[in-house]
Amino acid sequence: MKVIEKIIDLGDGRSITIETGKLAKQADGAVVVKMGKTMLLATVVSSKDAKADVDFMPLSVEYKEKYSALGRFPGGFMKREGRPSDYEILICRLVDRALRPLFPADYHAETFVVINLISVDANDMPDALAGLAASAALAVSDVPFAEPISEVRVARIDGKMMINPGREELATADLDMIIAATMDNIMMVEGEMSEVSEAEMLEAIKFGHEAIKVQCQVQIELAELTGKTVKREYCHETNDEELRQLIVDKTYAKVLAVARLQNPNKHERSASFAAVKEEFIAEYSEGKEASDINKSLIGRYYHDVEKDAVREMVLEDRVRLDGRKTNEIRPIWSEVDYLPGAHGSAIFTRGETQSLTSVTLGTKLDEKLVDDVLYRGKEKFVLHYNFPSFSTGDARPNRGISRREVGHGNLAFRALKGMIPKDSPYAIRVVSDILESNGSSSMATVCAGTLALMDAGIKIKNPVTGIAMGLISTKGAEKYAVLSDILGDEDHLGDMDFKVTGTKDGITATQMDIKVDGLPYEVLAQALDQAREGRLHILGKIEETIAAPREDLKPHAPRIVSMEIPKEMIGAVIGPGGKIIQEIQESTGAVLVIEEIDNKGVIDISANNKEAIDAALARIKGIVAIPEVGEIYKGKVKSIVAFGAFVEVLPGKDGLLHISEIEHRRLNTVDEVLKEGQIIEVKLIEVDAKSGKLKLSRKALLPKPEKDEK
Repeated sequence: MKVIEKIIDLGDGRSITIETGKLAKQADGAVVVKMGKTMLLATVVSSKDAKADVDFMPLSVEYKEKYSALGRFPGGFMKREGRPSDYEILICRLVDRALRPLFPADYHAETFVVINLISVDANDMPDALAGLAASAALAVSDVPFAEPISEVRVARIDGKMMINPGREELATADLDMIIAATMDNIMMVEGEMSEVSEAEMLEAIKFGHEAIKVQCQVQIELAELTGKTVKREYCHETNDEELRQLIVDKTYAKVLAVARLQNPNKHERSASFAAVKEEFIAEYSEGKEASDINKSLIGRYYHDVEKDAVREMVLEDRVRLDGRKTNEIRPIWSEVDYLPGAHGSAIFTRGETQSLTSVTLGTKLDEKLVDDVLYRGKEKFVLHYNFPSFSTGDARPNRGISRREVGHGNLAFRALKGMIPKDSPYAIRVVSDILESNGSSSMATVCAGTLALMDAGIKIKNPVTGIAMGLISTKGAEKYAVLSDILGDEDHLGDMDFKVTGTKDGITATQMDIKVDGLPYEVLAQALDQAREGRLHILGKIEETIAAPREDLKPHAPRIVSMEIPKEMIGAVIGPGGKIIQEIQESTGAVLVIEEIDNKGVIDISANNKEAIDAALARIKGIVAIPEVGEIYKGKVKSIVAFGAFVEVLPGKDGLLHISEIEHRRLNTVDEVLKEGQIIEVKLIEVDAKSGKLKLSRKALLPKPEKDEK
């Protein structure tokens, strides 16, 4: 066993160790990445041959957290790790998006990258190490890969940038980003911010890139030590250069002419491009046997022609497929209060992209329970994004939630969550259903979510809008065009997908994927400035529909009132076996949720009408009220005994009204005056210091009779 280690010094007393040669030696490449107690095992296995007619990179990235890594049992009956959580899916996407562009374009073998969290410190954030682990596993394998990458988390804490902070430190950060890059190029960025400026975001990207360069260099040295600098030979494509040139000669001018028609309708435009290809196939097929016609090869070469022609039009004519200028936003219309049954709703339509979004308000009982390896708790705000097949006119079944839906929903969630009031007592669920899609559907979700939240009466800090930016460029960005509000075609054929969300005061979230080498920071800066102009334009359109959150909730929305009680009174409100709280809920129709927070009892009272809340409040105030000597109470006679009566002066609090304190005259029996269930006024005359028992008097409230002269 030959174990090789390399150490990365983070410069603040922490270090990262990359180890290979000890575990999983039958994989094509395997490493263990360690930082303190946190350890990730990353493996890569790639097939020796590609399947027939595969013209893409079939890469699969899996990230899995073991509960044993933190010494925990999985929840549920099976006590076994199940399907991936949303958090695991999001890390898979972070790694996949950084790795995929760096495989050779003609490499089509099935490749599996698997990252397992096998040990962890509860304060560490392993997502920042997953990209490094995956890249290092590729570096020590013979799988063809352009160059190492790494990912780091950059956070700004108390005004200072930090690499890979712990969970506790991250809690106070106003900027939190994961950045992936090679030695020379930024590949991927994703994160959330507290309304920071474009310059601050760019500074964070540059800061993270400097740390990544060190980690990439260590991987290069590791590959040299393992002797894996020479990668495997492969041949996954059969090419016909004569056919390629023939397609260029016959179709390029026609494709460019179709592009310059600037048809804003996606389906009509696609049909026109497809007609050029079919015309070529019909002409090329004349006199040939069917076996001599490789439609797959024709399709691949024609796709390249279409891509080159569209890019030429944008760079030379400075106009886009749908006729817009490079910085022009598609037409926008929006509407609120569209769904009468929801607590808030909105339609947001931008060009051929449309989101129908609803808001549902709930109580603490509706909060999302999270039981991940590294986090157990509740989430008051959730956002779900749905992308049905009919939104793009595709005839295919909808089977479960895709990774894309999880990723796009998370971006919109991060964009909006910082605007939700911290003191809001509501559990809030936002659901975005994409009804039409031609690019930027996640950004439409952000805009529709803002509208729906304001329609629901949630007092968000600022309205949030989002825009997707694109890029068409030549090598080295000698000539380029930054595109605002990109179409689906521009995302597919372009060099960048850069989503930016924010308010009038700054950026709240971002997600960027770059598909070309050597993109200068000046181009990113221009994209950010152009994105800000677009966001503010969209904000103006939103404010035309609804300028501020509604003053009140919808009539059918639940009302929630919070009140604090002394910690020692929690048991009194709940009662033995929950008897008291259940009785309050049944009699008033309100729902009560009690928690101990900061050594106090906090009660959330919710109902659909004010009368139910007021009734519940009165009952609770009665229970937690402290009886005061000298106070007069209106009470109910609960029971009669030989020596007096027990009167309930406050909910759950009875006092003794002795027979001698009922009237000034001497009584033989109590029921001469009182009956069970009778409502009477009494005065509290004493509270026993030891037992806390209450002594009551009725005669103290009655006029004293005059003395008989005899």
